[in-house]
Amino acid sequence: MLGVKRTTMAKSFIILGFLFVFSLDSFCQGEKWDVYMANYEKGAGSTVLDMAFKAKAPLKEYPFLLITGVKVNDCGPDGLPTKKAFDELYKISDKIKSIMDGSFPNKLVGTFTYQCERVDYYYLTDTTKVREQLDLAYDNNFPKSDKIIKLQKDSKWDAYISFLYPNDETLEYMSNQKVIFNLTDAGDKLTKPRKVDHWLYFKTSTDRDKFAAFIVQKKYKIESKNISEKSNLKYQLQISRIDLVDLESITKITLELRKKALEFNGDYDGWETYIVK
Repeated sequence: MLGVKRTTMAKSFIILGFLFVFSLDSFCQGEKWDVYMANYEKGAGSTVLDMAFKAKAPLKEYPFLLITGVKVNDCGPDGLPTKKAFDELYKISDKIKSIMDGSFPNKLVGTFTYQCERVDYYYLTDTTKVREQLDLAYDNNFPKSDKIIKLQKDSKWDAYISFLYPNDETLEYMSNQKVIFNLTDAGDKLTKPRKVDHWLYFKTSTDRDKFAAFIVQKKYKIESKNISEKSNLKYQLQISRIDLVDLESITKITLELRKKALEFNGDYDGWETYIVK
């Protein structure tokens, strides 16, 4: 699983996000859990992970990786479990987590579902008796399940940083999804173009002006230019254009703006719009 190549699934991304939102509370309260879906070598895969660990990984005191879960009998042709199957999968994850928390210092960082398998990723201080405890737990509580228990050293947290954590394109989808969820939750059908405002910040006024010259050619309107002393990117630029804001359309736009801003030593800081019913 650690070596499969990932690409974002734009059309299915938002659907899967809504499907998994209700399940995040079963992990860890007060942490930064999020979800995304992507394409892999053999098909669709979904990842639920604690985004907060990115800022502090790797934790040197947790150099060992445990990947554990079960193979799923009740899954669709895409390799993902059915909605009914998830009820049992959540029970299994919750039971294993209670055993891990009661016996072994650990950090649960994420869950990966792919090709009729669903596994949790734990980082551990030690692996002594972990396999024995988990073997017993699965056999006693879920004897009909085909268990998965993998232990390996991962002191650099490669599995979390390079595999579970989303790439830049996926992060863009995830950020845009949150805005779109608020729009659709308010009754917006996302079928009508509307004015969309974007904010960017640059190191120098020259960088900002060069970016502005480029962006005008793309039919954006310059709304404002301001100076903020809160960061080293103090030259603010607000631009707007009439666009569609469905996930695929807006992500194509934001990816282009972010990439172009970097060419001019700038940073893209997001977008907003109004509700259209």
